[in-house]
Amino acid sequence: MLLSVMAVCCLLLLGCDKKTELVLTTDFKENEVFRIEDVSCMANEVMVYLVNSENSYDKLFGPEIWKAMVATEGVDENSITPITTTVEARYKETILARLAQIKVLNLLAKSRGITLEEEDEQKIRAAARFYVNSLNEAEQELLAVTEDDIFNMYREYAIADKLYHTVTDDINPEISDDAARTVTIGSILVKTYRLDAFGERISYSAEEKELAYERALEIKQKLAEGTEFDVLADSYYNEDSETEYSFGRGVMPYPLEEAAFSLSNGEISDIIETEYGYHIIKCRSTFNKDETEKNRQVMINKSKQDAFNSLYGEYVTTLKSNLNDPLWQSISYEKTDAIQTTDFFDIYDSYFTVVHHENAPDKPQN
Repeated sequence: MLLSVMAVCCLLLLGCDKKTELVLTTDFKENEVFRIEDVSCMANEVMVYLVNSENSYDKLFGPEIWKAMVATEGVDENSITPITTTVEARYKETILARLAQIKVLNLLAKSRGITLEEEDEQKIRAAARFYVNSLNEAEQELLAVTEDDIFNMYREYAIADKLYHTVTDDINPEISDDAARTVTIGSILVKTYRLDAFGERISYSAEEKELAYERALEIKQKLAEGTEFDVLADSYYNEDSETEYSFGRGVMPYPLEEAAFSLSNGEISDIIETEYGYHIIKCRSTFNKDETEKNRQVMINKSKQDAFNSLYGEYVTTLKSNLNDPLWQSISYEKTDAIQTTDFFDIYDSYFTVVHHENAPDKPQN
């Protein structure tokens, strides 16, 4: 559902230590939520994101998801209890970060002279018209957007996407089969932790770890007596959520990875201890060709992402940004049966991602 450039932004949020920091100020235009340098984000832009995203998630998970509590960063200064907030409030902060990064990417594109082709502009105009025409009267009143507003939002996404590809398309590192090699293992895990109410791992006590280790020894004994690995992997002995994994280097905890890459086909490991517990693994394949090719592409994409994040990180620290906090805090919407729009991102994708293909359709494909 999310358009391709949003995937780029999510990577930036996770992969770049230097983010756009919005600070409080005054002297805002009417309905201006934040400003980065001379570029503004208006309240109706936030509403388009908020309404389309929340309606989409409502259909997937139900509207009650937004009232669920989740932990935030940090803890209460008067206790060790994590500070909590609603999923809705957390998601709203994510929207703010995404919109801020779109604005930064456009400033960076402008500094590098990156513009769109006329064909791109025409596709974006058609997409904007299609989205605005899809809105019913109640949605038009709530979102308060014109065709030009949506055109400008779509245009910013397209420019951000073009910036990313301009920077990264020529980055194609040579990655050998050995570097990209992916192995496949069967897995049995005896945990040495439990989860607290906030989903955080709490390590077992020394006595509990000893009992867990004894269970791992019991599994090894059964294997030595001839019980099939798969029988034990599918039994109550196994506390892992999966019974098989395929992975490359740098993914699993190091002791597990080291064992997995040293086993021969069909070989079963000794007991391996990680922060998750005691593992016993069986090598299914020392070289999974299909997964290795997938991993090679993941590594290439990571190289592209790292190069782009480096450029972005250097640039973002040079910018001044300001947040209209009272307006930001006031933004929300009351869900009603009349407000059902979810197509904002899909319509952009339907039009714009086919720009460079021949015989592109004139309307979004369902």
